[in-house]
Amino acid sequence: MLALTRKKQEAIVVNNNVEITVLEVKGDQVKLGISAPKEVPVYRKEIYLQIQEANKEAMSGGNIEGLKNL
Repeated sequence: MLALTRKKQEAIVVNNNVEITVLEVKGDQVKLGISAPKEVPVYRKEIYLQIQEANKEAMSGGNIEGLKNL
């Protein structure tokens, strides 16, 4: 993991096309702004993990043969 220190209005760039800017710091919370192309999905981690779990459930409990016939 790369750990960086940034101040308000400072940013980092990821993969030449995603910019993450520190917008505000209040106590133990940090507000971030993320600029990314529309084709790059951006999720909060807890939402991303829920999506991954739902996808796993769909693959394990579904009728795969029925889907192949579509």
